Amino acid sequence: MKYLIDAIESNSNSPFMVFEERTYTYQDLFESILNYRKKIPNCILRGSVVAIQADYSFNCVALFYALALNRSIIIPLSIDSKQKHNDYIHIGQAQHVVQLDKQGLLDCSKIETEGNQNEFYNQLRSYDHAGLVLFSSGSSGPPKGIVHDLRKLADAYKKPGKAWRTLIFLQIDHIGGINTLFYNVRNNGTIVVPRSRMPDEICQCIEQYQVELLPTSPTFLNLMIISDAISRYDLSSLKMITYGTEPMAESTLKRIHELLPNVRFKQTYGLSETGILNTKSRDDGSLWVKIGGPGFDIKIVENKLWIRSDFSMLGYLNADCAFEKSGFFNTGDVVEQDGEWLKILGRESELINVGGNKVFPAEVESVLQKMPEVEDVLIHGIPNPLTGQMVAAVVKTREKMEVGEFKNRMRLFCKPFLEPYKIPIKIVISDEGLHSERFKKNRKAVSEKFS
Repeated sequence: MKYLIDAIESNSNSPFMVFEERTYTYQDLFESILNYRKKIPNCILRGSVVAIQADYSFNCVALFYALALNRSIIIPLSIDSKQKHNDYIHIGQAQHVVQLDKQGLLDCSKIETEGNQNEFYNQLRSYDHAGLVLFSSGSSGPPKGIVHDLRKLADAYKKPGKAWRTLIFLQIDHIGGINTLFYNVRNNGTIVVPRSRMPDEICQCIEQYQVELLPTSPTFLNLMIISDAISRYDLSSLKMITYGTEPMAESTLKRIHELLPNVRFKQTYGLSETGILNTKSRDDGSLWVKIGGPGFDIKIVENKLWIRSDFSMLGYLNADCAFEKSGFFNTGDVVEQDGEWLKILGRESELINVGGNKVFPAEVESVLQKMPEVEDVLIHGIPNPLTGQMVAAVVKTREKMEVGEFKNRMRLFCKPFLEPYKIPIKIVISDEGLHSERFKKNRKAVSEKFS
């Protein structure tokens, strides 16, 4: 972490963050870190496990760095996941819970824990290293507590890159939010924090603060298209959009590229378990991507992507070891391969098996999103006594429509694009949003509700 702290100190008067319409410099950040460091020893011992309940803010970032310098094991918890905080605090064996308000006032509560002798925590303490605990989304089971050596994770950012004015989209409890923070600090970039993650607010923020880089998810890009917010704001400052966290529908990529023809589009890839990999898209309109870079090795086994990373987690708090003996991690992502190029088809756990035929939800969603009647759609599998599973769709329509009428239109529309077994059999029309707080398709929750 030292070189990141050195970067903060040396950047001095450069703008670090725009938050609540105020611009903070790197000097402001450095002074705030020192201020928190003076407060921390009064309530938090070196090496303690500390949960921070706060959204992305200037004070949250300053406290994060101060705790890292205190060699704390940090569990960032955004307000998005508030309903799960008690579970996360329990799984993470937190000894302290710190709450921040917008003024940065500390409310530090101590928690009695049972032993707190997790092997990874003890390992971090023996090295005198800070730690980071992130949680999986729980899309394929209970959320897993992912333990990182923060010094090792930060080493991924030693190589210099370009300074961007970046809108922060993913929260600090997401590997993508950590990636944005570390990358910008390393390269003297500026982070712009929006008031909310609604399409109009994001577009207004891009216009007002001349944002150059928007890292986001395919689901949010689809929301931008649906809302037509793009047409209401001047987005000429925007140079690049990076997208990841879930498979991109080809129809979404094509449409957003048409709406923003002067913006570069780049697919990203990373996991909380392995860190963020370098990527190179074949072209702006392509879903084919090269994945890897210094510190990473990849291999394809039975069409599944495996990664070995110098920046991998130490392990899970509440699950078995995830690495094979050689250090490779099974991502669970099924891929198509063309030489060095890969196309991410989706998670193996989300694959729908219809009588032995494989159906990837993203492929079907991409077709249905082309229908003029469809605002959003989520595909999932449900049991079928004859074929094992069948394809089901939860659809949000642009205008009110009966299920039978929609089903007839959908079958006719899909016939030229999809094999019969891929066309949804069961249709549910819903007014509810189909994404999670992390702006990913909420496949597990929706499937459980509508199966």
